Amino acid sequence: MKIQAVKDYYGKTLKGSEDLRTKACCTSDNMPERVKGLLANIHEEVLAKYYGCGLVVPELLGGRRVLDLGCGSGRDVYALAQLVGPDGEVVGVDMTPEQLAVAEAHVEWHRTKFDFPRSNVRFMRGYIETLDALGLEAGTFDVVVSNCVVNLSIDKLAVLRGAFKLLKPGGEFYFADVYADRRLDEALRADPVIYGECLGGALYWGDFLSLAKAAGFGDPRLVTSRPLEIADPQIEQKIGNARFYSATYRLFKIEGLEPACEDYGQAVIYKGGVSDAPHVFELDEHHKFEKGRIFPVCGNSWRMLAESRFANHFDFIGDFSRHFGIFPGCGANTPFGPDSAGKSASSGACC
Repeated sequence: MKIQAVKDYYGKTLKGSEDLRTKACCTSDNMPERVKGLLANIHEEVLAKYYGCGLVVPELLGGRRVLDLGCGSGRDVYALAQLVGPDGEVVGVDMTPEQLAVAEAHVEWHRTKFDFPRSNVRFMRGYIETLDALGLEAGTFDVVVSNCVVNLSIDKLAVLRGAFKLLKPGGEFYFADVYADRRLDEALRADPVIYGECLGGALYWGDFLSLAKAAGFGDPRLVTSRPLEIADPQIEQKIGNARFYSATYRLFKIEGLEPACEDYGQAVIYKGGVSDAPHVFELDEHHKFEKGRIFPVCGNSWRMLAESRFANHFDFIGDFSRHFGIFPGCGANTPFGPDSAGKSASSGACC
């Protein structure tokens, strides 16, 4: 029933982004200039029916194959189409006929606008929980994106598993969504307006991390986050003290990532060459690599860079032949407290 309610809300109830009652499904005004440039080339009808909560424009997409889950009217598809270029492809999937009709109506308009010899986008009607039904070949996408849609899904684990299956080894699921600071009451989750406004289906962030790992995505990395403003008094009254956040995560399809930040004495050096990051490359909120500087990293971060599309833009120092415990700054070296002599168990003292 929730699926039909969401289809009706986005296909019939909402006529444009101005009909939203909260700012949960609205991108922050603090938009990079590079993204503003991409959006300037998109048809105004496509922009008018945008309901995302973030910016899903990862780096280094030239010639890549990208899948957009819950593409709606196609705003992000057409933005990414400019970045993958004529040799890449962007596939958009959505379940709402009215939204897809808008997206498909402007395929040729955008091809001409981008001056491409052929269109590099296509749209498919389907459910993001059952991606297998669309006939997409497993392991063929470099990047999967989604913008404020996973929270609307009734089976979020199925969505994550589907994305994992479709990604190439070393590919990533880069997506923005809404999260809650607690598990929401069932009555709140069942409210059609609360759900349609991207709040009722928001996962408690701790549950999201567990689901991501269960789907195969080890060590999820938070890229950006911001608190959401709930300006509608009726909705604010219903949600009580619950707080919501828009957050962007990147999840890499890399087998065997460790559950903790383990130190192997490794480091990386960003060589530059990523057009969107000429001086500093940001992997996530804690890893900002200045060009030319040696940057110590844990084993997981080392592998995320070495086994992904970013590998050619880094020099890699070290291997996994020697282990030094938990990476400094990522928690205590051991779970044990001071010993009977008052010394830390990680001090090197022999028992």
